[in-house]
Amino acid sequence: MLIRAASALGAGVATLSVAAVVAATGAGLVALVGAGAALQVSDAPPAAAPPSSRAASEVPAAYLRAFRAAAVTCPGLPWSVLAGIGRAESDFGADPQTSPAGAVGPMQFLPSTFAAYDTPVPPGGVTPPSPYDPLDAIYAAARLLCANGAEGGTDIPGAIYAYNHSRAYVDEVLSYAAAYSAPAPPSAVPPPRRGRGGRLRPRPGRQAKRSSRQVSPG
Repeated sequence: MLIRAASALGAGVATLSVAAVVAATGAGLVALVGAGAALQVSDAPPAAAPPSSRAASEVPAAYLRAFRAAAVTCPGLPWSVLAGIGRAESDFGADPQTSPAGAVGPMQFLPSTFAAYDTPVPPGGVTPPSPYDPLDAIYAAARLLCANGAEGGTDIPGAIYAYNHSRAYVDEVLSYAAAYSAPAPPSAVPPPRRGRGGRLRPRPGRQAKRSSRQVSPG
């Protein structure tokens, strides 16, 4: 199981705020791993924000798909936060899978904590669920975050702090999360239509805005 989970590349840390993460990933749900047999997941729904070029180069493709699919189970949880945790905890399974504190697997769960969030087993996970299995671990991480403030995007920093009680850790994860999210493209708003003489006129279905100034009769 350790061999199945260990394959990835790493990189440094950027420094950005949680506001940047939320702005980049959008206000709704979702969101975003070398290929390998360890993570077999179907294509996830479109993310609110696509992966940045840094994410594409650092996050193994199967992990990327798993982060996106797991984030969908908790509306308001950006996929990039899960990715940031995966990077901070084990460099997506490339680092040793057992810590001196007893945390195990690519998402570094204490066995007792994993047991509280390990079901239902996601498609492609193992039975019984294992913290060493990347899919099981990523989905369990999404459930833990969701239960501690991530649902609806209510308190993303608080949810990360519940995962690891360290302010420095929260900053590190948010930095990775912001770096992994590509900026959202500007919304495609059609330009206003022009009437005769170059005057602007309302788009169909919208009334012209009336002047608030009252005109006296006579």
